[in-house]
Order: sequence, then C-alpha cells, then structure tokens
Amino acid sequence: MTRQERKVSSPRVVNIGDLRRLAQQRLPRVLFDYLDGGAEGEVTLRENVRAFEEVTFRPRQALYIPERDTRASVLGSNLSMPVLLAPCGFSHMFYPQAEPTAARAAGKAGIGYVLTTMSGHRLEDVAQATTGPLWYQLYLAGGHEAGKGAIERAQKAGFSVLVITIDTGTFGMRERDVRNGAGSLLGANLLAKIPFLPQVLAHPGWLAGFLGAGGVRKLHNIVVPGRGTLPLSDAQSSLAKSVVTWNDLKWIRKEWPGPIVVKGVMIGEDAKRAVEEGAAGVIVSNHGGRQLDGVAPALRALPEIVAAVGARTEVLVDGGIRRGCDIAKALCLGARAVLIGRAYMYGLGAAGEAGVARAIAILRADLERAMALLGCKSIAELDRSYVDVPASWAVQPRV
Repeated sequence: MTRQERKVSSPRVVNIGDLRRLAQQRLPRVLFDYLDGGAEGEVTLRENVRAFEEVTFRPRQALYIPERDTRASVLGSNLSMPVLLAPCGFSHMFYPQAEPTAARAAGKAGIGYVLTTMSGHRLEDVAQATTGPLWYQLYLAGGHEAGKGAIERAQKAGFSVLVITIDTGTFGMRERDVRNGAGSLLGANLLAKIPFLPQVLAHPGWLAGFLGAGGVRKLHNIVVPGRGTLPLSDAQSSLAKSVVTWNDLKWIRKEWPGPIVVKGVMIGEDAKRAVEEGAAGVIVSNHGGRQLDGVAPALRALPEIVAAVGARTEVLVDGGIRRGCDIAKALCLGARAVLIGRAYMYGLGAAGEAGVARAIAILRADLERAMALLGCKSIAELDRSYVDVPASWAVQPRV
C-alpha cells in the first residue's frame, strides 16, 4: 500500500472534504484549481452545495431499520445504489490511469461510470477494466464523422447508454484557470510549460506517476477522418467548434440504438424538448458551476424538471453532492439517481483507485445512515414527504 493509499484509508478521512484536502496536497495548484474551481465569481459553484443545506428532513421516529435497500435500476443499469460517476474531462491529468481506474472502482462498488469523450484512454480499454455499468458521454469534437465513429465504437465495446451534453455553447470564464495559465498545459508549446516547473517539482508523487505513464498527448476517442487521433493541444479549439444542437439529436438518435440521456437541462422547456427528440432520460446539471455563473443550483432546478417530464422519462441530477444525505434529498425531490463529479475526483487526485473507492464508500455509509435515521427501509420509499423545501422553490408558471 502506498503512502497516499494509507492516507485515504485513515480513520481520520471521514468525509469528501477530507479527500479534497488530500487531493490539494498531492496535485500541482494549476490542476487542483482546474478541478476545484468554477466560472467567474463561482456563485453557482457554491450554491450547488448550499442548496442541499436549504432542504431539511422530516424523519419518521420510533422505527428500527437494521437493513436498508439502496439498490436501483436506472435506464436498464442495475446499481447497488443510485449513483454514477460523472464524466470529467482530462481526468488523466490528475492520475495517469484515471478513466480505467475510476471505472474499475465503480464496477467493484456496483455503481455506474460515465466516460467522457475527453479521455486520455481508449473507450475499449476502459470497458475492459470493469464489469460494471458503462455509459458514454459524447462531445462532437472533431466533427460529426468523428462523433459517428465514437458512437459505433462505444456500442461495440458494450456501453449501454449515450449521454449528450448540451450546455457547452461556449466555454465558461473559469477565472482560476486564466490566472494560472491552465490553457498552456494543454498546448503544444513546451516553452509555455516552463512557468509550471516549480509547482510541478514541488509535487514529486504526482510528477512521478505522470511521467511514468508517459504523459498523455492525444484524445484517443476522437478520431478525425483524414487526420487521425485528435492531439490534446487541439482539444479546446475543437470543442469550441462542436456545439450540440437539437438538430444533432435527430441524427444521433439514428446512430445509437440504445437509451439517450441529455445532460445540462436546467428548465422545464428544454426537458420537454429533450423527450420530444427521443431522450430516455435527462440530467439536471449546470456543469458543476463551470459554465454560466448565476444559474440556479441543480437541486433547486430539479423539481421544475420533474414536474415537466418526470412521468415520461427518468430524471437524474448532477452538482453539489458531497454527502450521502445529499443523495437522499435529491431522491426525495424526484431524482431517479445522482451523478457525482468532484466528490470522486478528489479521491482520484488523492490516491487513484483507493481514493475513488473511499469516496464511494463514504457516500454509501452516509446514505444508509440517513435512511436509518429517516425511518426508511428502501430508497424506493423516499419521496417529497421526507423533506421540507423553502417556499421560494415552488415551481412558478412561465408565461
């Protein structure tokens, strides 16, 4: 067991915040800030977390609940608890075998893993790393033909659900990244990387792992006809030219035979449109507060989406989840399941697979404890009667 693995296994690591501190210690500042930060003033980033604090529980007392059933079925994926690891771009920068490692940890825990297009590892290799449920999140970087190729590969590799992210019309202004010069890390200019040497050398554990893996210079799931695999240095410019529109959902629906989930839905009208375009599910998400700052926290938007399409499709939510009781609150407000991003990425940055496993274990123990204290035997029982929400959260009709 490595030193970092011993750290995350310590009895003193009791919540996701502890994993965050360990990740901050291990990672160069430019990388930690990329993971930890949000857009502009980071208002939405903070509100994503604070929204869960505004929802309070209504427990049933004088009940003995020795066993709690956390199993769930989400779009045909059978999960040990209603949690999937969210797609996180460039996660290989935090840990060299990031995607296979996270997928393996998720599979061992019986939860789902959503692989991003912006992965440093081939989707086929990620599929071989786990026996757990796998979903693929598609960006159209490289153009439609590159997207079609990725869809075909994902289908052959055994991915069961396709996730389409619709909230990246342009990049959010992530001020920490601008100040840190994070874009230079993805560029091809080696001289531009020189200013990062002091902080990189100050984190030898991370550096040894990254160099030992040979670094990552290509995005292996983006193969552009006539050009080959997309270089990492072209990632940002290619994404900027690949905005997903509702028209794209039509041809994607023809290419992908399985369920499609639309991620980035924040208003009822878009949720309805997604269903009309053939989506089997929607993910309420503001991209972790990394795109439009000042948009509502994901949990607060959830009731509107559930009211709009909840009877016709499965609704998931992503953003701000740091504790198992947050998962319970999301389920009470109508979510079928949740996605976690930073919560597991802190573990990954701290200690690889051991850190991801620790994050999942913490959330599972939290969720089971919350259910026992709520007087709830199964997550299927969790509904609005178990929580109070602020009056201001009431869904308002839109003219």
